[in-house]
Amino acid sequence: MPVDNLPKKIAIFPLADAVFFPKTVLPLNIFEKRYIQLVNDCMKGGRLFGMVQPKFNIGPEPEVYRVGCLGKITNLSETDDKRFIINLLGITRFKIEEELKTDKLYREFKVDYSDFIYDLEKEKNKFENKKLINKIKSLFKKNNYLVEFNKLEKLNLDQLINAICMIFPFSIEEKQKLMETIKTEDKAKILEKVINFNLINNFESKTIQ
Repeated sequence: MPVDNLPKKIAIFPLADAVFFPKTVLPLNIFEKRYIQLVNDCMKGGRLFGMVQPKFNIGPEPEVYRVGCLGKITNLSETDDKRFIINLLGITRFKIEEELKTDKLYREFKVDYSDFIYDLEKEKNKFENKKLINKIKSLFKKNNYLVEFNKLEKLNLDQLINAICMIFPFSIEEKQKLMETIKTEDKAKILEKVINFNLINNFESKTIQ
């Protein structure tokens, strides 16, 4: 999808503990009235809306982080009790420029995608870094996570980072740091530091009585 075709004004769904990355799929259970309206409105247009993390999950309009991810609804089903079950496909990250006044129940923001053009590029060849893969395997093994590593090893570097961030429960601050880092090579360095930190914490938590 060319960047010129992306909306500069988007609906935003601030959802705590749900950091969302490009080229990943996020299942959502939509039940609040304002987000039922958001989904209904999106389905009438391009099926696009943004996900961001609230800095503090307090009040109806909490302060949010400036960088989030635009998603496209790829699947929707309605339940008997009028909820929506949707799959949201990550398209590209964005930076919030300002919040807009609206008569909608949900919030709308003016956004800019220019820092994250790479997110829209076609997939590259798989990333071969045995050191990073081995660290990821160690992290998952120590936390008893069952993952099909043969599939992860076929991903390119950016896809790998995004997938790991979606799968593993790093802290919101750690995930947001990776979300806001523009260059893939820098994201890889940060991910390695985050994994090292989590491996150390995991070891200490199991040895300190």
